[in-house]
Amino acid sequence: MTTSSNPFSLSRRSFLRTSSGSLFAPAIITAATTLRAQQKADSTETLKVGLIGCGGRGSGAANQALSAYDKNSKLVAIADVQDTQIDKALANLSAIHGDRVNVAPDRRYTGLDGFQKLLNSDVDVVILATPPGFRPVHLTAAVEAGKHIFCEKPMAVDAVGYRMAVAAVEKAKQKKLNLVAGFCWRYDLARVEAFKRLFDGDIGDVVATSHTYHTGPVKPMPKADTRPEGMSDVEWQIRNWYNFSWLSGDGLVEQAVHSVDKLCWAMKDVPPIAAVGVGGRQVHAEGGNIFDHFHVAYEFAGNVTCHIASRQIPNCYGDTSDVIAGTAGKLLIGKMNRDTSRPKRRTKDGGGYSPGEPVIEGAKAWRWEGGQKKDMYQIEHDALFEAIRHGEVINNGDRMMNSTMVAILGRTAAYTGKRITWEEMTKSSLDLAPEETLKWGDKFEPTPLPLPGVTAFA
Repeated sequence: MTTSSNPFSLSRRSFLRTSSGSLFAPAIITAATTLRAQQKADSTETLKVGLIGCGGRGSGAANQALSAYDKNSKLVAIADVQDTQIDKALANLSAIHGDRVNVAPDRRYTGLDGFQKLLNSDVDVVILATPPGFRPVHLTAAVEAGKHIFCEKPMAVDAVGYRMAVAAVEKAKQKKLNLVAGFCWRYDLARVEAFKRLFDGDIGDVVATSHTYHTGPVKPMPKADTRPEGMSDVEWQIRNWYNFSWLSGDGLVEQAVHSVDKLCWAMKDVPPIAAVGVGGRQVHAEGGNIFDHFHVAYEFAGNVTCHIASRQIPNCYGDTSDVIAGTAGKLLIGKMNRDTSRPKRRTKDGGGYSPGEPVIEGAKAWRWEGGQKKDMYQIEHDALFEAIRHGEVINNGDRMMNSTMVAILGRTAAYTGKRITWEEMTKSSLDLAPEETLKWGDKFEPTPLPLPGVTAFA
């Protein structure tokens, strides 16, 4: 497969060269006029959905978009670097939604520039679900094209991409475009209620937090001898994108960022002062340049320290938990609650709490007993489509960019072995992307596996 242009040439190097950091208009984007929220309000017109990146998460997001309360929507365009991914996604989605999946052959866009062609179409809503290294470019282009957006997490993998995505968020506000983030726990009913109680003072002032994301390998790197003969470096890396920091951002930024997001939520989305981290690669892999474990301590105002530990190693203890300690109690979320000795109560409708749901211990003790709850992934898409239909605007941009950069800060502190401040990180020149002339069939040597104490901070 070849491509006529490289996605990074649209913005990353150009953005880095602009002194203002303002959002530019990529010359290649000449998208058709899209009806905005106010024009779609109370309308019976079909909302046209486009999917960029149709792997497991992208296909899942498209399913949730078509399952939203507004059933007058259709998937009409799809883009991915691989034809086989498109075929698989369309087959699965068609089996569920029938003729509401109506993607003509000339609306199946392949190659690294496929997203550009999709955004030039008349879709109203776009789902951004490619590997996150592409996210700042795709988000920038989608905003310029005037689309409503569902943007998967994280939104960048380095400082240059972060600043670009922040500029896109601001432009989306100006254009009154809906921008819903894939930080799904912010839409989970139990967690929403728990954090409301947190902010109401039920555990007093937050004094410390601790978060774990311990799991097995998410997408293990295949052995080098399984690489098909003649496959280029770029294609091999994109097919195994999770294992390369320029594409995934590493495990802390791509997967454990959900826990980072809950850390940020607990701190009311105020950035930390600085971070110190440790990490490394314990299990040998033939290729790839990511760590398989991290531990980061974030310093916040008021002498509050927040810890996050992440591990993706097989045959180890698994745990995803959040402990938020206050002056008058604790908010506990996650696996540590599954071994509680408290009897499991049920509400009349058969609902009640399930193991791992939020618990507050202290003078204002509480446990989630909200009954049957709706899937958080579905709730966020319901919110997006409801806002479009009612002429409202949701913009999750500020918090989604804060959580993304907090994760990048922690990863970079672990990579370098340095104490790095928020100001240093947000102004950093860190740019993991390849040169703008890189094509699908090219050779490309990514940065080596980081060595704390040796790897420099950019």
